[in-house]
Amino acid sequence: MPLALYTFGMFTVPADSAANDGFRELNDPIFEMVDQSKGLIARSGYASDPGPNSWGPEVYPRFYRETGDGWSPATLSLWTDMEALFSFTYFGLHAVALKRGREWFQQPRWPPLVMWWHSDPGYPTWAEGVLRHEHLHDHGASPTAFDFKQPYDETGKSTKLDKSRLNKIRAAGI
Repeated sequence: MPLALYTFGMFTVPADSAANDGFRELNDPIFEMVDQSKGLIARSGYASDPGPNSWGPEVYPRFYRETGDGWSPATLSLWTDMEALFSFTYFGLHAVALKRGREWFQQPRWPPLVMWWHSDPGYPTWAEGVLRHEHLHDHGASPTAFDFKQPYDETGKSTKLDKSRLNKIRAAGI
C-alpha cells in the first residue's frame, strides 16, 4: 500500500519577494531529485505549472492566509515506504532547504506534513491531503493521519522507522 504525503507551509513575506530567492533557487533542483528518488511512486503537479498533472483542484488548509499571492508552498505525493520518504526529506539537498526554512516560512502553528496509507484506487487529491492535515492538527496522530514522530503501519498499528532499512537506503545513496 503506498504512503501518501501532504506538506504545507506559508511564506513570511510575499512569494515573489527577493527574500524567497533561496527557496526558488532550490525548488527546481529538489523537484528533479525527488522525481529521481527510488522511493517516490508519483507526485502531483500544480494546475498552473508545467510538469506532472495535478491531482484535483489545489486547495489549502484552514491555516492558509491569503497574502496577495494566491498560493502557498504545498506538496502531495505517494511513496513506497516511510524510510524512503524520511531519507529523502532529512538528508541531501532537501535537508539543506529544511535547515534554511526559517528564512522563508512562518513558524507553523500546524503540522508541517501529514502521512497516511493510501488504500483507494488512483491518486489522493489535494482536498484529501488537506482533510488529513487538519485531522492530524485537530486530533493528533492516528492511523488516519500521522507524522514521523508517531507513525502507523499499513494495518493501523503504531510503529517506528526501520533504522536498518533507513541505513541501507542512505548507504546506497537512494
